[in-house]
Amino acid sequence: MQALVYQKYGRPTDVLKITNREKPSPNSSEILVRVHAATVNRTDEGLLTARYFVSRFFTGLFKPTKPTPGTDFSGVIEAVGADIKEYSVGDEVFGFNDEIISSHAEYLILKSTKHVKKKPASISHSEAAACCEGAHYAINCLNKIKLEKGNLVMVNGGTGAIGSAAIQILKSRGIKVIATAEGKNIDLVKSLGAEQVLDYQTEDFTKQNIQFDLVLDAVGKSSFKKCRKILKPKGKYISTELGKGGANIFWALVSPFTGGKKVIFPMPSKIGESLTYITKLVENNEFHPVIDRIYPFSQIIEAYEYVSTGKKIGNVVVEMQTDEE
Repeated sequence: MQALVYQKYGRPTDVLKITNREKPSPNSSEILVRVHAATVNRTDEGLLTARYFVSRFFTGLFKPTKPTPGTDFSGVIEAVGADIKEYSVGDEVFGFNDEIISSHAEYLILKSTKHVKKKPASISHSEAAACCEGAHYAINCLNKIKLEKGNLVMVNGGTGAIGSAAIQILKSRGIKVIATAEGKNIDLVKSLGAEQVLDYQTEDFTKQNIQFDLVLDAVGKSSFKKCRKILKPKGKYISTELGKGGANIFWALVSPFTGGKKVIFPMPSKIGESLTYITKLVENNEFHPVIDRIYPFSQIIEAYEYVSTGKKIGNVVVEMQTDEE
C-alpha cells in the first residue's frame, strides 16, 4: 500500500514523501480500514513541524515515533479481529484521534474503537472526514461554559475548521453569533448561521460597541486583554491557541480568582462523544462541513504546504480512494 511518511520534523516539502509499505493485518482486537478520505488539518501540520516543542513529548522528542501522520479518516472496514463485536466488514466508518492514527495511507489499523463511529449515510467520505477535527475542537471550546438560548457569541475566524463548526453548533442551540471573516467570505459565514459578519481587513471586532457572553478566538490571533472590554461582566474568553508567551494558560489560572470576566483554556477530551454529537447534527441537517480543497493522495504534500500557509477555508481533504471505487 501507499503511505505518507516522515523521519524528522520540518516543513512538508523537506520531510514528507510517499512510499510503498506492507499492508497491515489486524490482530484479534483491531480493525483494518481502507481509507477513502482524510483531512490535512492544523493538528497534522503542527505535529509535523513540531511548531510547539511540547508536542514532541507526545510524538517523539528527537524524531517522530509514528512515521505516518494523519489524525482523522473516513473509510470502509475491510477486516475485523475476532474480539470486535460492534463493527463488521463493509461498515462505513469515520473517526479522529489527535494522538495520530496514521490515516494518511491507503489502509490503517485501529487499535481501539472508542474514537470511531459509523458514517452518516447522507454524506460522502470526504464530507465525513471533514466532520472530525475542527468540529471536535469547537465542541470542546463550547462545552466548557454554560450558554443559553439567546446569548451572544463572537467567533473570531468564522471560516476556519473550528470557527465554521462552532457557528453551526451555536446556531443549532439558538445562540446568536457575530463572526469575523475576510470580505470575500462574508456570504459563506452568513450561510453557516452568523447574524452579522465583520470584515477583519477593515473592521476591528474588539472595538464594537457590543458586549458578548463569549468571545471564541478560533484562530488564536487576538488576546484576552484586547477582548476584555467587549465581554459582559461575567463573560468568557476562549482561544484555540496558547497565546503570546502562554498568556492564555496564565489567565485561565488567574482570572477565576479576580471575579467577573474569565479566560477558559479548553483542554479537548471525549472524542467519541464529539463524534456522536456531530453525527446527530449531520443527521438533523444542522451541520455541513466547509471544504476548501480536495486533493488526490498523490498531491498530499501540496495539501500540507497549503495548510501551512494559514489561508485555508474550513477543511482541506485528501482522497485516498474515491466514493465510486
